[in-house]
Amino acid sequence: MCGIVGAVAQRDVVEILVEGLKRLEYRGYDSAGVSVTASAGKTSRIRCVGKVQSLMDEVAKQGVLGGTGIAHTRWATHGEPNQENAHPHTSNDRITIVHNGIIENHVALRKALIQRGYTFTSATDSEVICHLVHEQLALNDSLLQAVRAAVAQLDGAYGTVVMDNQDPDRLIVARSGSPLVIGYGVGEHFVASDQLALLPVTRRFSFLEEGDVAEITRKAVHVYDVQGNKVEREITESQVTHDAGDKGKFRHYMLKEIYEQPVAIQNTLDGRIANGKVLDAAFGENAAKLLPKVEHVQIIACGTSYHAGMVSRYWFEELADVSCNVEIASEYRYRKSFVRPNSLLVTISQSGETADTLAALRLAKEQGYMASLTICNVPGSSLVRESEMAYMMQAGVEIGVASTKAFTVQLAGLLMLAAAVGHHKGLNSVSEAAIVSALQSLPAKIDQTLGMDSAIETLAEDFADKHHSLFLGRGDQYPIAMEGALKLKEISYIHAEAYAAGELKHGPLALIDADMPVIVVAPNNELVEKLKSNVEEVRARGGLMYVFADKDAAFVSDTAMKVLHVPACDPLIAPIIYTVPLQLLSYHVAMIKGTDVDQPRNLAKSVTVE
Repeated sequence: MCGIVGAVAQRDVVEILVEGLKRLEYRGYDSAGVSVTASAGKTSRIRCVGKVQSLMDEVAKQGVLGGTGIAHTRWATHGEPNQENAHPHTSNDRITIVHNGIIENHVALRKALIQRGYTFTSATDSEVICHLVHEQLALNDSLLQAVRAAVAQLDGAYGTVVMDNQDPDRLIVARSGSPLVIGYGVGEHFVASDQLALLPVTRRFSFLEEGDVAEITRKAVHVYDVQGNKVEREITESQVTHDAGDKGKFRHYMLKEIYEQPVAIQNTLDGRIANGKVLDAAFGENAAKLLPKVEHVQIIACGTSYHAGMVSRYWFEELADVSCNVEIASEYRYRKSFVRPNSLLVTISQSGETADTLAALRLAKEQGYMASLTICNVPGSSLVRESEMAYMMQAGVEIGVASTKAFTVQLAGLLMLAAAVGHHKGLNSVSEAAIVSALQSLPAKIDQTLGMDSAIETLAEDFADKHHSLFLGRGDQYPIAMEGALKLKEISYIHAEAYAAGELKHGPLALIDADMPVIVVAPNNELVEKLKSNVEEVRARGGLMYVFADKDAAFVSDTAMKVLHVPACDPLIAPIIYTVPLQLLSYHVAMIKGTDVDQPRNLAKSVTVE
């Protein structure tokens, strides 16, 4: 979940490295650092706690220069956020490394290295890597061989870049469980944890596979697989735009990405619907053979993606007539599970590198699932490469840590998948065409819903002094209530919980008073009358409610209830539509609270550790 940038060039690379870190700020971090070599035997290292801007200021102040270097933004897992624990780490004024991931056997390695005379200056697990490389350098003929010997001793996940100041024109990179991408230039080459960091200097990339070790110089890149065989990794041209990280007219990335949802939905639908049906090919070249065999769907995801999976359970069971289970990835990994015949495993992840989801996929592949499919936003990511089928979301880069457009695009993709499976399970053509029509209406409906922004901004003022809130929904709106609560707590730091509204009388009513705002999502569907009864239960206890409702649902504002009307829509897509006002509410409440909207405390965008 940290950021890595490295470069080998004839020119000064410091600006490239630091700018790359700047472009990776969306991942979340607590410190940043850079190391460069300008000549043999000399390394310049600067590390700062806090924002990349502090690092940029210190680099400018010290006038650091060098043609080979590595840089890093750290999100603390071992050791508190301070300068000593910030990357890069060094060994004996020679070996310098940056590292993403977690080394699970670092305690034993540290103890052994100390016994062999090495001194540790940080509390991180990462520091063992640089000492191991330094030790192995005395036993091997090259830095490449030393790194291979060092990483062979590591248990856990790592994406690491190693620099030797006695060999200043070379970087060695190694990947196991933490992504790394190689960038190709002319007479210069680069490495990063995310291609976004390198877009100002190259558009040509290759992705390292599990166990790969690569040697990078100005003139060449050589990649070796886990067995030590020299291999070629496909070089692709990135289609990501250079201004993907530009906020444009918006104050925050999150708001920009909320407003990008109509375009993101349109992009995800383009080329995947024809003649009133969803094309099997939208899910990969093997989908046409595999989807007709599906008798059960097992969804594994984390956080926001888990909520998307919960919504889709209603769709799979109602539209496709197949059973569906949804499970949190970190829980799935640690229990004995039963695999039903002809089960399709579906993983959902914006980044495609979510550690728990990736580990669950690898475990599930050993358990006999018929096939695996991932719904993902990042081509070339681990989930995409390791799944038999992939639905590429095409949502565009999402920089705000709190997911918005990725969530609604995930929902659209899951609805398309339910329709595609249903097509092979007897879903009649009229119903299938109605699903497609509802999907095609989404961009315009979301655009209409964004028109609620100013009214929601005004309503958000009521939350200025609140510390707790309750979200209610029924049916497929219950997971949307959960997502609304997650968004509010993520970026405003208000404690928020979500309940299926029918559960109120089973405990949550004890919380209701005038200081506990209750947010209700209320589309005009078959459950709306039941929901009205639940609303009356809150009213009777003196609760203040904020109801997002279809006008035809006939909720009326009064002293105990403020009603905001959401544009009418097909009940099938109501979960997607009703997500948008809850996103806007969380954003405006966070603005009032004065929190860091795009980079909320303690969180990171891409969770690549367990």
